[in-house]
Amino acid sequence: MADVARVAGVSHQTVSRVLNGAPHVRPGTRERVLAAIRELDYRPNVAARTLVTRRSQTLGVVSFGSALYGPASMLDGIEQAARSAGYFVSVASIRSLDTRSVQEAVDRLRDQGVEGIVVIAPQTSAESAIAQLSTAVPVVAVGAGSGSRVPTVSVDNEAGARAVTRHLLDLGHATVHHISGPPGWLETTTRETGWRTALERAGARVPPVHPGDWSARAGYEAGLRIAGDPAVTAVFCANDHLALGLLRALYEAGRAIPEDMSVVGFDDIAEAGYFAPPLTTVRQDFAVLGRRALELLVEELTGPDRAEQPRGHVLVPADIVLRRSTGPSPR
Repeated sequence: MADVARVAGVSHQTVSRVLNGAPHVRPGTRERVLAAIRELDYRPNVAARTLVTRRSQTLGVVSFGSALYGPASMLDGIEQAARSAGYFVSVASIRSLDTRSVQEAVDRLRDQGVEGIVVIAPQTSAESAIAQLSTAVPVVAVGAGSGSRVPTVSVDNEAGARAVTRHLLDLGHATVHHISGPPGWLETTTRETGWRTALERAGARVPPVHPGDWSARAGYEAGLRIAGDPAVTAVFCANDHLALGLLRALYEAGRAIPEDMSVVGFDDIAEAGYFAPPLTTVRQDFAVLGRRALELLVEELTGPDRAEQPRGHVLVPADIVLRRSTGPSPR
């Protein structure tokens, strides 16, 4: 820092104010300091700054299921929001959301001096794991249920499923079939609940659920069974990959979409608009999810007494994206 001050012709304190984004620095002076930083390729000593300020400006994220669209998008939304707020992110990936794995990940992040931790917790087992956490740093759960003992942020999967099922009923379909996600996932439960609630409120028959996972293969296998039943005219898939597999099975069976059958998904993955036909689905705003999670965590960090603060549960709306895979009932 002394070298930067010498090259820029300013004091050590002025360099510090520029580095910390202080507002009361003349534009010309700020530009000379920034030019000197670039010329010298100066990088602040983060460890030294942490010792002085007792703040690492680093947040930890416990990541699970990062190969899947939802958890991976949650992680990306959190990282983008943290970067915009001036925080670094350290990620600890785990293969299971059991108590031991989550606690070990939290301990690794605390050893790195993180100020707070976000746990991506899309499975039902995460609630018990989070409840048993032992940590002095604040924790926020993303994708978790409202029963968690820490603040949570999640997409309103139930409302999104209700809305897209209602959309199919409004098109004249007598009922809507459902291909579910795998057991143990909160999205599986909430999306199935939303579908079932919409049918019951409309007085429509609730068909048996077609069990699946998050893969196109599972959608294809369920589709082979569905395609042979001419009474089925509408299907809600728990995610877009299931819908992709279903569309392939229907194509092979000669069922026209949407003339013979309407299909909807959930997530609005980047490829959904390029399916054949383009897929009607439910969009999740992961940028908003990440921002709200970061806001909750910062509130936990800066609150006067975290032990007395109410635990919030934030629901991010999910919106229907209408495309050409849905149409009026053939009847």
